[in-house]
Amino acid sequence: MERILNKRRVRGKDKFLVRWKGFTVESDTWEERENLENAKEVIEEFKKEYRRDMKDIAWQEHEKGTF
Repeated sequence: MERILNKRRVRGKDKFLVRWKGFTVESDTWEERENLENAKEVIEEFKKEYRRDMKDIAWQEHEKGTF
């Protein structure tokens, strides 16, 4: 695995969009957390980046007055 690109919730389960090392975007797959047990560090890094991005988006919306 190279990195996690996105996250979504389907039927109560988290799924992560995975970019596989050495492969292109066409090979990205949605994987359930259970399939990524050996990638806990990568998941934690994604969560940190995701939270930071969401804070930035909220701040931008606040600045525009649309929040």
